[in-house]
Amino acid sequence: MESTNKVVKSTVASLIAAVLQWVLNIGLIILAVILAIFLGKETLHLANVLFHTGEESSSYLLIEGIVIYFLYFEFIALIVKYFQSGFHFPLRYFIYIGITAIIRLIIVDHKDPLDTLFYSGSILILVATLWLANTKRLKRE
Repeated sequence: MESTNKVVKSTVASLIAAVLQWVLNIGLIILAVILAIFLGKETLHLANVLFHTGEESSSYLLIEGIVIYFLYFEFIALIVKYFQSGFHFPLRYFIYIGITAIIRLIIVDHKDPLDTLFYSGSILILVATLWLANTKRLKRE
């Protein structure tokens, strides 16, 4: 009786895990399509900023747009890597995204030097974390 209950519980748990994995995969595919659309819109925005001269803040807009472009690209690469690595999110991709997001924040909000210093310290911590994650003891890929 007990072994039958364990088999049933194991089967139900496997079924629930499979359904949740399927829902996650569908959600990530939908997210990737949405991000690809935004990536296309960002490409058009970058082209508009690049060819529209006359604004003195256009260089900041261009750099900010490029960093946002890389953020979209990194999220799409993360989703692709998830499917390639057997439904596993590598930690280093999240760190890359974090570093890029903080760089964008520095570009956009660089009025307070102390905040910029804190953001730079955060990037240093993320780079150290990335180095740690890529050591032989922690590297899984």
